[in-house]
Amino acid sequence: MKDFFKLISSSDFVSLFAGFTPLEQETIPLAKALSRVLAEDIISSEALPPFSRSTMDGYAVRAADTFGCSESETALLTLIGEVAMGTSGQAFALRPGQAVRIWTGGELPQKADGVVMVEYTQPFDQETVAVYRPVAPGENVIRAGEDYAPGAAVLMRGRRLRPQDLGVLSGLGITSVPVFRQPRVAILSTGDELVPADQLPPPGKIRDINSTTLAALVDEAGGLPIPYGICDDDLDSILAVCNKALATADILLLSGGSSVGRRDFTLEVFKALPQTEIMVHGVSVRPGKPTILARQGNKALFGLPGHVASALVVFHLFVRPLLRQYSGLGVTLGLQTIRAITEQQIPSAIGREEYVRVRVTPQEKGGLPLASPVYGKSGLLSPLVRADGLLPIDRDSEGLDRGTESTVILFP
Repeated sequence: MKDFFKLISSSDFVSLFAGFTPLEQETIPLAKALSRVLAEDIISSEALPPFSRSTMDGYAVRAADTFGCSESETALLTLIGEVAMGTSGQAFALRPGQAVRIWTGGELPQKADGVVMVEYTQPFDQETVAVYRPVAPGENVIRAGEDYAPGAAVLMRGRRLRPQDLGVLSGLGITSVPVFRQPRVAILSTGDELVPADQLPPPGKIRDINSTTLAALVDEAGGLPIPYGICDDDLDSILAVCNKALATADILLLSGGSSVGRRDFTLEVFKALPQTEIMVHGVSVRPGKPTILARQGNKALFGLPGHVASALVVFHLFVRPLLRQYSGLGVTLGLQTIRAITEQQIPSAIGREEYVRVRVTPQEKGGLPLASPVYGKSGLLSPLVRADGLLPIDRDSEGLDRGTESTVILFP
């Protein structure tokens, strides 16, 4: 006889992820580190920039020599040379009343503490320049180490690397970085009715949608999807594929067969896998009630609903936070949320958290955007395409009235 659901709340479900630990670290080339998560703090071993440099084309000066000058009373400075790009400015040491021609990014000469923009100067003769706007000390200049001094913390463990982060590391001469290994996620769809997406379905069969959807969700969340295709509703066949997948994967996503129907084998398969503990069978959310979570060491096994809409909601609520935990980001949703106003009444049944697909549109007169429910049966795809995100409704609520300010979880 099949087991019946013992529902737990979504918060209790997520709290179980604290028992899973981040994956081991690996060192990879900086060029491949975009969106990866740092496994160690990065501390600067040198100054950035390594020398004081100009941020403008103009003249390097001692700022005091320009004080009080104006268009009617210019400061006349003696030119003693030019700092060519890529050469050291230390070849020059300014004395009072002297200036050096300099270009954006050039190294400041000794004793220079400001740069006059070329727009505020006028050549007086071949050896003299007239300055008609004063500069303050440090104006149009970046000091050595102004970005990062030696020993300064640059990026901290757990940071997901962005393009600008890679640029800073490159500027510090760091060409490889320690990161958490990306979670490997095995994806298996089950069902006698499924055929691959590249086949014309015969009568009674449909193309597999979940494999493509879940692989894209895993990739977007920072994991490495490993497709295992389709398996018929046969316990031994599913068990063999799952055993093979878990030899290398950190997470197994098995969609379909998580309910209590005659041919729903996911729970039996998970129980038959070696050293596997069933942690959850049933969560108090809609859609997604029959979700299963099992554990094999530090590996996680999810039994997802077969309907793609339900599988997508469960992925965002539960699989994604665990992926982030494995990746060193902590147990977080990692999705943008906004506040919006319900455009119409949204009913809900007490007893389960409900996640309503909504479309978000700006109001013509400003203010918070409007959230409109996108209704459709769980097996339909068009509501997912039209929706911008999910609006959570509390398990103790009978729904939301029109004009209620609510939170919307936006899809990536």
